[in-house]
Amino acid sequence: MKPKICHWTNTENWDGEHCISKVETKPHIKKYLKMSEEEEPVNMESMGHPEIYPLVLTTKTQEIFNCRMDEDVTEEVPYKLIKKEDIFEDFLNRAAVSDFYPVKKIIQEYPGDEILLVYDKDFKYGLNFYIIATEEGKENFLNPPEVQEEPEEYKEHIPEDVFVYIPPVSKPWVSLGSEKEIEEESVKASTKQITYMISRKRSQFGAPVTFSDQNASSVKDAYIECIAYRDKNFTLKQLEKDIGMQVIPQVKETSTQTKWTYPKNATTQYYPREFSEEEKETLGQSKSLADFLNNVSISVEIALQQNEIMNTFTDDWKNLAEEEGTFGDKSDTHLKEYQSFTDLHSPTEKMVTCVSWHPTIFGLIAVSVAVRLSFEDRVHFSGKLLLQPSLILLWSFSDPIHPQLMLESPDDIFCFEFCPSDPNIIAGGCINGQIVLWDITAQADRIENIKASGSRSKKVTLKPMFLLEPDSNKETMFIRHCAVSSIENGHKKVITDIHWLPDTFEVNRMGSVFENRNGISCQLITCSADCTICFWDIRPQKVVTPQTTEKKKEDIIEIPFDVPSTFLHLDLSWKPLAKIKLSKGETTLDHCPTRVSMNEDHLLYKTQDKILAQTKALKAGEINPYHNLEGGLSNPLKAIDDFCTKFFVGTEEGEVIYTDWKIERDPETGRLMTKKPVSLCTVHDGNVHTVQRSPFYNDIILTIGGWNVAIWKEGVLTGPLLQSCCAPKRYTSGHWSLTRPGVFYIGREDGYIDIWDLLEKTHEPAQSQNICITMITYIKPWTFSAKQQFIAIADYYGTLHILEIPWTLSHPSTNELSSVNYYFEREVKHLEYVEQRKSIREQEKKEMDLEMEKKKVKTYQKSKEQMEAELKLDYESYLDLEKSILINLGLIRPSEKVSYMDII
Repeated sequence: MKPKICHWTNTENWDGEHCISKVETKPHIKKYLKMSEEEEPVNMESMGHPEIYPLVLTTKTQEIFNCRMDEDVTEEVPYKLIKKEDIFEDFLNRAAVSDFYPVKKIIQEYPGDEILLVYDKDFKYGLNFYIIATEEGKENFLNPPEVQEEPEEYKEHIPEDVFVYIPPVSKPWVSLGSEKEIEEESVKASTKQITYMISRKRSQFGAPVTFSDQNASSVKDAYIECIAYRDKNFTLKQLEKDIGMQVIPQVKETSTQTKWTYPKNATTQYYPREFSEEEKETLGQSKSLADFLNNVSISVEIALQQNEIMNTFTDDWKNLAEEEGTFGDKSDTHLKEYQSFTDLHSPTEKMVTCVSWHPTIFGLIAVSVAVRLSFEDRVHFSGKLLLQPSLILLWSFSDPIHPQLMLESPDDIFCFEFCPSDPNIIAGGCINGQIVLWDITAQADRIENIKASGSRSKKVTLKPMFLLEPDSNKETMFIRHCAVSSIENGHKKVITDIHWLPDTFEVNRMGSVFENRNGISCQLITCSADCTICFWDIRPQKVVTPQTTEKKKEDIIEIPFDVPSTFLHLDLSWKPLAKIKLSKGETTLDHCPTRVSMNEDHLLYKTQDKILAQTKALKAGEINPYHNLEGGLSNPLKAIDDFCTKFFVGTEEGEVIYTDWKIERDPETGRLMTKKPVSLCTVHDGNVHTVQRSPFYNDIILTIGGWNVAIWKEGVLTGPLLQSCCAPKRYTSGHWSLTRPGVFYIGREDGYIDIWDLLEKTHEPAQSQNICITMITYIKPWTFSAKQQFIAIADYYGTLHILEIPWTLSHPSTNELSSVNYYFEREVKHLEYVEQRKSIREQEKKEMDLEMEKKKVKTYQKSKEQMEAELKLDYESYLDLEKSILINLGLIRPSEKVSYMDII
C-alpha cells in the first residue's frame, strides 16, 4: 500500500505557541511528490530556464539548513548558499525522507562546492523553493548584468506609438501532423526495379582475358551515339507550386569608420637636472658615497680592462642570426612554381629524358625529349619516326613559348652534357647507341644575353614570366650535329649515361691515367644497356702529316655551310678508345650498367668560375683550343701513379658495383680483361637511376633505384651508410642539393618529390610535395645567386617545371657541414662495430662446435674399467633410493637389508 500523503504546516495559535496542523495537500504539490517518487526531477525548460529545479522544503528542513522563510531568507535577500557536504549528510541521516532527495542526481553531478537555494515567495515556478543547477546560472543570479537606463530627456522625446520589437521566446516543438503531409508529398518509386543476372560457363573461369583497341566508328554495330533531346509530347506546364516560408526576426547591419587625423610633428626639449652647490658639498663629504666608490672601483677597473680586450657592445643576437633571403620566409619549406616550359610545336607526344643548365648563361636551360613509346611501338612506327626530328631544346626564361635553339640528332637523345672546358660544345647519347657532338659557337652571341626589359647584361636579373617581353618575330634556329660516332663500333643499345672527363687527366687504351696534354676536356665516358662502358677521345688518333695542295684538293669533302668543321674528323668513323665489360664471374652473362660516377665528378660542380674565365679569354681574341686538337698530340705523356681509377656503377638489377676501369691481361689466356669488382651489393630492388657524388664530400655517393635510396662511402666495403625503407611509390630520379650538404631531392612515379634532410630525419623524407600528375623523369637544381636558387623538374608528359627553392632548403646552418660529416663518421663506426660483432659471434660459434666435438670424442674414448665403475655407482644409488622408499612405506626397518625375495 502506498503511504497517504499529506502536507504539514507550522502555524502559531493565539497564545503564541507553535503548533503543527495537517492541511490538505495542493494538487501541484501532490504532482511534485508523486514525481519525486517515480520519475526524474523536472526543470523549468518549458519556461526558458532549464537550470532551475523547484523544491518543497518543510519547516524541519528549513531549520536544518538555516533557510527559514521570512527570517533567514526574505524578499530582499531571497537566496542561500548551501554546501554539498551538508546535503550529502542529510541524505545519510534521513535517506528518502530528505526534501532534497528528488534532485539527488542533480546535486551529485553539480560541478561546484556550493548550491544556490532561492526562496520563491510568489510561487513563480510552482513551489516555495528552487535550486539553480549550473555555475553560469548561479553567477548570473548573484551578479546580474547592469542595464543602462536611458536618460529621462531621451524618454520624453520618444513617442508612445513607436513600435518596439520584442524577440520571440523559443518553445518546444509540438508535432501537428505536418510530417505526415511531407511523407505523402514525397516521390516514391512505383515501378519495380529490373534485376539482371550475368553468368558464364564454368570452363571459362580464370581464363586469361585479352583487350585490344579498335576504331569504334569503323566497326559496324560497335558504337551507338545516344544524344539527349527534348520531346514535346512530354512537356508539362507547372500550374501550382508549393513553397515553404520561414518567419525570421528583423536584421539590421551597420558599419562605422574611425576618423583618421592628420599626423603632426612635435618636439620636446629636455634639460639636464643638476645638483645645487649645497648638494654637491654634502655629497662630497658623505662617508657612504666614499665607501661605495672604494668598493666598486676594483670592478670598474676590471671592466675597463675587459673593454680593451673585447667589444662589449657587439650584438650577439645578430651574430647568431643567419642571413635573410630575398624571397619567402624561414618557415616556408615548400617549392614554389616559378615557370614551366612545354614544346607546343611537336606533333607527337614526347617526354623529357635529360635536363642541364647552361654553365655560363644565366636563365638558359637545355632539355632533351624523346617519343613516348614502348619498344614494340617504336619498332612498329619506325618509318614515321624517321620523318620527325629528334631534338635538344634550349629554353630561355625570357621566352617560355619559343625555344632559343633546337639541336638536331639522328635519333632520340637520352643523356647529354655540356663540355666543362667550352660550354658551346655538347655531347649526347642516342637510343641507337651513337654519340652526337654539337658546336654552337656561331650561335653563342644569339643566346649569350637574355633580353629582359630591353637591357643587355652579363648576369641578368630573373623576373616573373608575365613581365618579360619575348621577341615574337624571332625564328627558332635548327642546329645540325657536327659529328656522329660509328654505328658498327659503338654501343648496340641505348646510352643511359654520359660524362666528360675533367681537364686534369686522360686515359689510354689500357685504362692507365696520364696528365692531360691539351689542358682541355677531350675524353668522355659512356655506359649503355649492352653491358659495356666505353671511353671516347675527340682528338685524332694519329698525327696528320702535311700533304701537298693537290692531294688536299682531291680529299676535300663538301659539308653544309651551317655545320662547323670542328669535329669533321670524327663523323661516322668515331670509335671508342677503350671498352669495358663487367662480368658476373660465375656465368657468361655481364652486368648491365645504367649510371656511372667517377672520382673526379665532384670537381665539375665548382668549374663555373673557370669556364667564365675561359670564355672571356676566347672573346679577347685567343684561338679556340678545340679548333686545333692535333697540337697536343706531340706532347709526351706523363703518368699519374697515385690516381684512383676506381668508380661506382649502378645496374639494371639494382646492384651497386665498386670496380676498377684498368684493363689487365689474363695470365692463362692472354686476353685483355677488366679487374674483378672490389665490392658488389644488391641494395635496390629495381633499375638504378642515380649514382651521384656529393658536391661537399668526395667520398660520399648517393644511389637511387627501385623503391629505396642508399648513401655509400668510398672505402667502406661492408655496405651502405644509410638505406631507406620501401617507399610508397617507385623512385625515378634524384639529385644532391648544391648548397646544403644534408639535403637531396628524389622524384617519384606518382608526381611527388621527396625532400630528405639528414639533420632533421634519417629514416624518412622530411617532406613530400606534389609537382605534377605523372612520373618525374629528371631533377636538376641550379644556383642563380647567393639568395635565389631554382630546381628543374621534368615529367613524363614533356613539361619542364622550374621551381624556386625556399630559404630553409637553400641556406645551410652554421655547422651543417661538420654535423653531416660527423653523422657519416658515426655510421662508419657503427658498420665497423657490426662487422666486429659478426666476427666475434662466428668465433664463439666455432669454439662451441669444437667443445661439442670434444665431448663426443670423450664419450667414445672411455675405458672398460671406467664404464664398469660408472655402472656400479648407478646401481648403488638405485639401491639406496629403493631402501629409502621401502622404509617410508613401513615395509622394512632401517637396520634390515633389502633383498629381492623380501620385496616379492
